[in-house]
Formats: sequence, C-alpha cells, structure tokens
Amino acid sequence: MELEPLELAVLRMLLDGRHPVLSALRAQLNGLSVIRRERTGSGFFTTLSPDVNANPARISTDKLRFGDVQATIEGLARGAGFLLFVDNGLLKVLEGYSYEEPWPERVELFQLRYQQPDRSAVLCNLI
Repeated sequence: MELEPLELAVLRMLLDGRHPVLSALRAQLNGLSVIRRERTGSGFFTTLSPDVNANPARISTDKLRFGDVQATIEGLARGAGFLLFVDNGLLKVLEGYSYEEPWPERVELFQLRYQQPDRSAVLCNLI
C-alpha cells in the first residue's frame, strides 16, 4: 500500500528542518511503505514500514511522539491535527484526527500549516 497524498504531505512537513533527527527520519521516507491504514470515523492511523536498510534516527528515547502540523480540510469545519509515532528511531505510525467531527470519506483539498512557525516546541523535544 502507498501513502495517500495527505499523508505524504504531512510527513514531509513534520520532518522538514535542519535538525539531525528530522534529517534522519526524513531519509526514511525513501522506501517507506504502508502496512495498514485504520479509519476511525474521526481520523486514521497509518502504520508505516521503513525500508529494511533504513538507518534509525539517533534519539534519546525509545518512543518519540510529536505533531505540530494542522490542516484545513474540505468537509471539516474545525480542521485536523496529526501525530507522528517514532519507535526506536524508526517511523512507525501517522495519526490524523479531526476535532470531534466525522473524517471525510476522501480528502482531496487541504492546506497544511505549523502550529508555531518557528517549531520551537517540537525542536526542543528532539534533543
């Protein structure tokens, strides 16, 4: 299974930046595949599988969770948020969620933005 356009755009935005952890995680996008996609009614969980030769990011914890990307999506009055799960330095799960609204059947039109343009809250957690 392949990433959907929204998933790929969110991952690229979440992993953008000069921080070495982001750079290492971004390298895992090459050869990344989808194991499973679970739709919850108010969002989704997409389980990811990096290429077997992917190098884990060097992080100080076994489990890293972050998400500072929000979206305006056609059909969601309040928009959406995303959370990335990283286990042992490898991309594991991308979660997308609405704010108490049913997730649209298909997402075609969307705009992404950072919660904070400088991303300081996310970057300080990557150390």
